[in-house]
Amino acid sequence: MELLREFDPWKDPLCTCPPKLSLNPYTGCPHACLYCYITSYIPSGFRCRPKRDLPRRLERDLERMRGQPLISMSNSSDPYPPQERELLLTRSCLERLVGRARVLVVTKSDLVLRDLDLLSRLPCAVSVTLTTLRPGLAGRLEPGAPPPERRLRALRELSEAGIPTSLRLDPLIPGLNEGEVEEIVEAAASAGVKHVTSSTFKPRADGWRRMERGFPELFPRLRELYSRGERRKRSLYLPKEVRRALLERVREACLSAGLTFSTCREGLTELNRAPSCDGSHLIG
Repeated sequence: MELLREFDPWKDPLCTCPPKLSLNPYTGCPHACLYCYITSYIPSGFRCRPKRDLPRRLERDLERMRGQPLISMSNSSDPYPPQERELLLTRSCLERLVGRARVLVVTKSDLVLRDLDLLSRLPCAVSVTLTTLRPGLAGRLEPGAPPPERRLRALRELSEAGIPTSLRLDPLIPGLNEGEVEEIVEAAASAGVKHVTSSTFKPRADGWRRMERGFPELFPRLRELYSRGERRKRSLYLPKEVRRALLERVREACLSAGLTFSTCREGLTELNRAPSCDGSHLIG
């Protein structure tokens, strides 16, 4: 198939996602988050380009499908970049998926609210990433993304409209956002979120350099922590005991708020308290 691709075709042993297909209407993501890994494999990763002839190509892929698969939008680029307001590529995809797929929308943008009419016709869930509630920190960390209050509003309005929602609280970065864990989980629960997926910062070389330039005051501690960790393929991991402590803190906050919880590619599945790691279990 041209546009619909198997999620995690490399079969990473740490990936616990259910079988699903990945659909990216755009190549590259203008949110330009300092920690992002896509620049390690997508040329000009922070320059957003629409997929050419997308509606026709997607229709052709859908004609080849059997059953009603789970499709994740998106995994390498946000499905709601600013260009989507005029180009409507994500909306055209959702129109074609009605009655043909289960959909998990993953975004940092409140533009998703525009498509409530279509989402209400789909078996779907929406996952919104929130790393901090502080606008100043969010502006430094995720310079092209909508501010936290708009993401929380999106979660609240989606939930009120009957769309199941989950929170991606990631990445957790020691010394940067770990102190907000309980506050973020509480805010998400108040907005109607039912599930939280969380993971720690797993830098690749490009993201590490951006973070060092953006937060030089943080790096003496980070260097020391990651020097005691491990490397998996091209990513650095914190020491397992540090990752466990961070994620246990998120899990306890979730359990206190009545939310399900899971980790993402941490090798700590014993901490999970949900039928799926990605929140797809919320889809009716």
